[in-house]
Amino acid sequence: MYKIQVIIGATRQGRFGDKPAKIIFEDLKKIADVEAELLDLRDYPLPFFDEPVSPNFITEPYSNPQVAKWTKKIAEADAYIIVTPEYNHGYPAVLKNAIDYVGKEWNNKPIAFVSYGAVAGGTRAVQQLRQVVVDLQMTPIRAGVHIVNYWDHLDEKGELKPDAVHGAQALFDQLLWWTKALKTARG
Repeated sequence: MYKIQVIIGATRQGRFGDKPAKIIFEDLKKIADVEAELLDLRDYPLPFFDEPVSPNFITEPYSNPQVAKWTKKIAEADAYIIVTPEYNHGYPAVLKNAIDYVGKEWNNKPIAFVSYGAVAGGTRAVQQLRQVVVDLQMTPIRAGVHIVNYWDHLDEKGELKPDAVHGAQALFDQLLWWTKALKTARG
């Protein structure tokens, strides 16, 4: 089995991210040999990172129970899909903070992105995230889902139309290939 976590990367009120995250999560659960898990940063209220040592060099678990819970949860996965909005040409501070609290637990694992926003569909946020995750020794995959003007993809009940996450199959295919390869390499 391959454990893939879908992370909702925004916590603000009225956010949109839970809609594509749930579709991605439900589609992932249908794939053989995949154990999907949906993580919401609202369930991990982390303080701003102020640790005296980089996460790559800590030798004991964090003393803050929320941080310890978060890093332990991240360590369980073989791969990740982050669902993120684009805020002012970047990604949310809460997501950066959650990423920065984790060190070796991210290493040598693949990551994919689902983004949303106005004209660019969150692609500028994803480009910044790609730079960050490479430094964490992660493998960002090429395929992604970018939802442009997401408000145009809602049905009469305010739910996201499933076809709005076009490109998800290519994302899954690439992510699974890298997940298998890197899990084998990690031994």
